[in-house]
Amino acid sequence: MYEDFASTLAATMWTDFDETPHRDGPTAEITDVDSFVIDGNFPWTIVTLETDRGVTGIGEAYPSPGVHEIVTDYLRPVLVGENPLDVERLYNLMRESLSGRGSQWGVGTIAISGIEIALWDAAGKILDQPVYQLLGGKTREEVRVYADCHAGEAMVSSAEEGQEETTYEPEAYARAARLAVEDGFDAVKFDLDVPSGRDIDTLSRHFDPPEIEHKRSVVEAVTEEVGTDAEVAVDLHWNFSPETAERLCRAIEPYDLAWIEDPLPPENTDAMRELKRSTDVTLLTGENRYGRHGFRDLIEDQAVDFLAPDVPKTGGIAETKKIADMAEAYYQALIPHNIGSPVATVATAHVGATVPNFVALEYHAREVPWWDDLVARDEPLIQNGRLTVPDEPGLGIELDWDVVEKHRKTRD
Repeated sequence: MYEDFASTLAATMWTDFDETPHRDGPTAEITDVDSFVIDGNFPWTIVTLETDRGVTGIGEAYPSPGVHEIVTDYLRPVLVGENPLDVERLYNLMRESLSGRGSQWGVGTIAISGIEIALWDAAGKILDQPVYQLLGGKTREEVRVYADCHAGEAMVSSAEEGQEETTYEPEAYARAARLAVEDGFDAVKFDLDVPSGRDIDTLSRHFDPPEIEHKRSVVEAVTEEVGTDAEVAVDLHWNFSPETAERLCRAIEPYDLAWIEDPLPPENTDAMRELKRSTDVTLLTGENRYGRHGFRDLIEDQAVDFLAPDVPKTGGIAETKKIADMAEAYYQALIPHNIGSPVATVATAHVGATVPNFVALEYHAREVPWWDDLVARDEPLIQNGRLTVPDEPGLGIELDWDVVEKHRKTRD
């Protein structure tokens, strides 16, 4: 039923999207599209795109329920038979085929993002060019990577007799920061919306002075530990009201953080702009925005200092580059969000290689010892806090399928 429905939609699309342009150059045909999940520290959702040229394009979609069904039941029948070299046309075709069903925002865009990355990988392999070259070429040979560190949760204290409660102690953060610096990272980030051991009402989005002091003490411990060895950033995960976010930002202003991420819920650009105007801190947001249209007001209002699109979520490689191009007109820079496998990480690195206003890329898998094993390479992708952008065709990486099968999650 789904395939018939999707095929009918595809057949009624505007001819600009539906008809393959005439060309004398290379052509190919998509023969299948599928997805599967690797059980990492997040459920990494890998998309595969098969072609009649014997080339398999690999992409990654942000972890989300329903992605596989959208990829296979709705988008596969739209794409099979199409030319994978027509990445922009097929991106618009997918958006049109899901119009009204999430192609502008949410899980539909996430599924499209994963396929779009696989299309670029396939196109690069067919044309024997790296993705960055298809996007216009490099502006840098390597991209800076920052380490998302988890700390404090190992500190367990007694709450009441017979009970234990996890608390997040400043000293644990300091130790984790030092370890990341010793691994070669010159930028680290910590979650700051964490329990202090006190019983508080988190639904109100309000923190009292002792809670603010706990967060301040964490920032103090980390910045004193790393000194000038690394920049330090914190993530608040949209958990605070404007009044609490402002008080917290003021409390940690003296520590000159690299950025404070997502201090407010993502929907209200006006509130974010007012927070930026009322505090002397550097703000970042964007992982819950979709496409260049979702970033337009953040950019035009200059509501934050840095933008954090997530490539496997916001629309894919080309859409993220368009966000960067828009931001460049307002002298804003990108620090992309990334919780993905090597596929998502390298896809984002290709964007970072091609735009001038790229600061750093998130790495969220230091606790996964086999992360690098997922790709067939002789050396780690990330070394000394940098990722050298691959020069091989497509994304420039291939999955090690033995390792994939070892960690592949069985579908329910």
